[in-house]
Amino acid sequence: MAYKIGNRTQQTLLSPIIDDYVGSEDPVRVYDAFGEALDLKVLGISIEPLSGADEYYPKDMLKLIIYAYSYGFRGSRKIERACSHNLSFQWLMGGQKPDYRTIARFRNKYKEQIKQVIKQCAHICMNLDLIAGNTLFTDGSKFRANASINQTWTKEKCEKYLIKINEHIDHLMDECETIDTHEDQESSTIKPRKKIEDKKKLIQKMQKVMNQLNNENKSAINSTDVDSVNAKGRQGIHASHNIQINVDDKHGLIVHGESVSQNNDRSQLSQQVDKSSKNLGKKPKNACADAGYDSIEDLNKIDKNIKVIVPNQKQVQKERGQKPKPFDKEHFQYDNQVDQYICPEGNSLKYKRLQKERQAKVYQADAKDCQTCRHASGCTSSKSGRIVKRLVHENYSQQMEALYNSSEGQEIYQRRKEKVEHPFGHLKRNLGAGQFMLRGKDKVDAEVSILSTCFNIARMITVIGIPKLIVRLNSG
Repeated sequence: MAYKIGNRTQQTLLSPIIDDYVGSEDPVRVYDAFGEALDLKVLGISIEPLSGADEYYPKDMLKLIIYAYSYGFRGSRKIERACSHNLSFQWLMGGQKPDYRTIARFRNKYKEQIKQVIKQCAHICMNLDLIAGNTLFTDGSKFRANASINQTWTKEKCEKYLIKINEHIDHLMDECETIDTHEDQESSTIKPRKKIEDKKKLIQKMQKVMNQLNNENKSAINSTDVDSVNAKGRQGIHASHNIQINVDDKHGLIVHGESVSQNNDRSQLSQQVDKSSKNLGKKPKNACADAGYDSIEDLNKIDKNIKVIVPNQKQVQKERGQKPKPFDKEHFQYDNQVDQYICPEGNSLKYKRLQKERQAKVYQADAKDCQTCRHASGCTSSKSGRIVKRLVHENYSQQMEALYNSSEGQEIYQRRKEKVEHPFGHLKRNLGAGQFMLRGKDKVDAEVSILSTCFNIARMITVIGIPKLIVRLNSG
């Protein structure tokens, strides 16, 4: 059996027209059709030619960026190279080859407009009957920021660093005086004086960070990416962005995605439901998330016509087989008529005060009742009597517990993981987007919009198929 060996000197001829470079069912044709379906005027991108230097057609540039991200090419230099070496990129751009500066400049110039692409994508999916908008699943995941954890500053760290810099400046000043005394050549002090200037610039930087910490009331700020947060992952603690996405139940398509400057998911669901509703143009019937979103104060802000399926921490512990301790709050009965709790021994715990910071009412037993109780040592160590706290929105919390435990709630919650966690796996593994290229919330949100759109297009191809999808996008 003979070997097949290539011949680089063999004369060949590419197709006479660029349109023949890719097949009729090549995925790049879907991205082209999707780009054509976008309304640039609604996005806020002008398509009117401007006087001055020639520019690439904005719709072509937007197609290029979306298509490049879908294959893991996020750096402008890699995209530039693909336009010269990849036939599908050449087909998409009609033979045009923008350089990396042009690509980077377009992405930066239209970052606000690119953030809205996912909204138009959601509308296109609704027109294609791929998004129903009845049930939304919300989840968050940490993506590394384009910043080092070492550039995260607290007030204490800034103060220590300023002391070290000033000490170093004093040392350099002494060095300059010594040189001036013993040396005749003036140029010999140039190096230390240059170092002094650099240190003074660092002082200005630290003072700016200190002002930001004071003005924005933050405990820490990363000077490289001020919108990033410190988040713990499997590889340790890193400067990260907490990415929130909202996924529709029908086909698992992303409705909305953005970065938030908190390292946890609490107090996020109400905002995500509102923003997703605006993208869809209607409110969902159900909103579902995991126990990380169980802030009752935040969940209570959601429209009461929307069923919220979110378990609390106690329900999660129960599902994991953790039973409540003998004297936990669950064993105390609440009497709504007289607003008090009754302990297992029949003693009453009366209302004492309101904890405003935790939005909780405090109930306390009489000290004598606890001291004479046979379970005193196991129930409480307080000499003033056992304390039980009740949330201001406890009734709403109990309604949510009942909804989660219902057959409808369980059915919806069981679909949550397969719908909302799938996109994160695709973005991080298939698209190689575990770390962002850009810095700052606006630019990161633009990247999230592009990545979410890439995921949606891939899902659309899977659900409908390339030929039918191209026809439906072109006819829409």
